[in-house]
Amino acid sequence: MNPKLKAYIPVADMIAQTWGAECEVVLHDVADPEHSVVYVVNGTVTGREIGQGFEHFVKSALEKGGTSEDFVANDFFRKKGKLIRTSSAMIRDEEGKLIGALCVNIDMTRMLQQAEYIQSFLPQAQEKQAVKKQVSPDRVEDMVFSLIDNILADCETAALSREERIAKIRFMDTRGIFQLKGSIEQVAERLGVNKVTVYSYLDEVRGKR
Repeated sequence: MNPKLKAYIPVADMIAQTWGAECEVVLHDVADPEHSVVYVVNGTVTGREIGQGFEHFVKSALEKGGTSEDFVANDFFRKKGKLIRTSSAMIRDEEGKLIGALCVNIDMTRMLQQAEYIQSFLPQAQEKQAVKKQVSPDRVEDMVFSLIDNILADCETAALSREERIAKIRFMDTRGIFQLKGSIEQVAERLGVNKVTVYSYLDEVRGKR
């Protein structure tokens, strides 16, 4: 674990104790994206464990945002039959380099059931159109490109076999890396291949062949 991330462990504990057993807090060290989870509190909410890779915060950053360029709030996803509300904060060092992320996952399932029960006794509320805020594109690009560099940092890309390259592409694809415009070109450059080759790998990963 990056020593600078240790300061966030008490923050993770505080958040989890404040919100209770249905609140999971995950600390990531993005220097090793495929094994980025370095600390977990209440991991039973989504089954997160130390040594796992990141999952949702890239997709969340691309789709929704909060009031801060490095903060993604109130995205939702389902896992193991649970409705999870998730928020993530990117962590940077004093030079502005992305070094980690602190993610909060709250199981909203019981709360939603209770809300639906109460709502059944009330007049139909007027639906309000949610306004989506976008995270700064420059911040998201910086985050994704940093993750690409870190995913490929510990390997000699020129010496990777075809199967090893496809495994890296599969990991990046499942984590939402390729939702960002320009990521294909970035990965191709880092692997020392053209973007057509990366598209070919993606087709294979996604079962189009």
